[in-house]
Amino acid sequence: MNKLVLVMTTFLLILCVNIAVAEEVITIDTDTQQANCMNIYQFTVPDLIDEKPVDFCKAYAGKVLIIVNTASKCGFTGQYEGLEALYREFGDQGLVVLGFPSNQFGNQEPGTAEEIQNFCRVTYGVQFPMFAKTRVRKGDADPLWTYLGDTSGTYPKWNFYKYLINREGEVIDVFSSVTSPESRRFRKAVKALL
Repeated sequence: MNKLVLVMTTFLLILCVNIAVAEEVITIDTDTQQANCMNIYQFTVPDLIDEKPVDFCKAYAGKVLIIVNTASKCGFTGQYEGLEALYREFGDQGLVVLGFPSNQFGNQEPGTAEEIQNFCRVTYGVQFPMFAKTRVRKGDADPLWTYLGDTSGTYPKWNFYKYLINREGEVIDVFSSVTSPESRRFRKAVKALL
């Protein structure tokens, strides 16, 4: 009987130690993940169609990002094609393009989420992630865009402003509407981060 008690006590002691060690490892991993969820990764935004929240830390940590405010009825709308081409060319190297429709400049994005998605996919073959309509103008911007504007010192002045984010979630550069995704300068900046 004493041997059984001793074996059971030893087993329980080992089990308790293992649980304590496992809890410590889980706590360290959680703390590490939270520490890595700084900069751009601190944000959660709704996706375009069902408005499910997308946690940037879980979805995009360690990726190079191009964050762009978009519009379907703008003179720069053709940039969807170049952005999608970059996404396809460099996606396997860690590039993700994130599109944010906005109706704040000339009311050039009046459509519903479904209309926006259909237009982007049918007209330009867009497969990169798109998010719910957003406000991007200084003084009226949603939190993500306030962060982008304040951090970079540049808020969008029109549709298709492109914010380039490195793998640490830091804003590296901003490119205005007139800089196309195909431009040598823009591609060079993207490739330098990959």
